[in-house]
Amino acid sequence: MVKTPQQSKPLLPPLENGDRLSRYEFERRYRAMPHLKKAELIEGVVYMAAALRFRSHAEPHSHLLLWLGSYKVGTAGLALGDTPTVRLDTDNEPQPDAVLLIEEEAGGQSRISADDYIEGAPELVAEIAASSAAIDLGDKKRVYRRNGVKEYIVWQVFDQKVDWFYLQDGEYLALPIDPDSVIRSRVFPGLWLAVDDLLAGNMSRVLAVLQEGIASPEHAAFLQQLDR
Repeated sequence: MVKTPQQSKPLLPPLENGDRLSRYEFERRYRAMPHLKKAELIEGVVYMAAALRFRSHAEPHSHLLLWLGSYKVGTAGLALGDTPTVRLDTDNEPQPDAVLLIEEEAGGQSRISADDYIEGAPELVAEIAASSAAIDLGDKKRVYRRNGVKEYIVWQVFDQKVDWFYLQDGEYLALPIDPDSVIRSRVFPGLWLAVDDLLAGNMSRVLAVLQEGIASPEHAAFLQQLDR
């Protein structure tokens, strides 16, 4: 009897921009492409990032993380993520540029899964929007609102603008810029952003204003709340 060679398993199709997939199929194909650094599933559609430019993405991204990281260092009970995969629902698995979340043990609304992904909505999501502005302020904004992300920051690099939304009664409203040109978080007391200085790249001033927020009475009360 002649033995026929065992047939090899069929290769998975690669992820492509515009693919319409379930979250489970998206993850299956993503895992089969270890060289791929960023792909997102938004409303069942695959989006894959182009090469990231320095001035319009990499540098603003680093400034955003420096600001959020400094707040996280001064606030026990929080976790900060750089471009993490977030499982929101069966049609949405974004990779935001940054997330700040309250740890589950401290009363946060998301959790870290057994396979080390975020499941559920982080309290705060931030995106650097250059060529992706239409998505970040369109479908992504609706997805984050619907899934209960409490605050959403969109830094529109080309327009030199920062939008910071907070969730109230199921809708996103813009956080006001105070007369001193500072935006103050409602979910994370003491998380203060000197907007004009951020846009100008004056990070020493951005961090100085943040330290004022961390030294505020409301931040001290927040620390006690997290420690319960």
